[in-house]
Amino acid sequence: MIHAAGPLLLVAILAGLGTYGVLARRNVVMVLVGAELLINSVALLLVTVDAATRDPLLSGQVLTLFLITVAAAEVGLALAVVLLLFRHSGSSDLDDATSLGETSNLGETSRPADADADTDTRTGR
Repeated sequence: MIHAAGPLLLVAILAGLGTYGVLARRNVVMVLVGAELLINSVALLLVTVDAATRDPLLSGQVLTLFLITVAAAEVGLALAVVLLLFRHSGSSDLDDATSLGETSNLGETSRPADADADTDTRTGR
């Protein structure tokens, strides 16, 4: 049987690299890679703890299968958002992602809310 120190060290390295990738990167694809590293470190931790405790129900391995399923759905959805961001702004920088939530068109200028109250509806002045 393998000693648990090796996989736990690998979990710590993967979690550290994933956290760095999520927090320090500005490119959306690199942030997604960091998130995947975090998810894989959790999966490895679940399997390692399951093997170390010799659980007869194999709870860690079953949870890992659910985690892999959720990770696959997350990748599909995240890549769709990345493609939308790239089509909309022409780059995959996270600073450009704030423009996806804006509802106003770029060419239009917004008027103050009280500007309509000053005009007369009959004459338009």
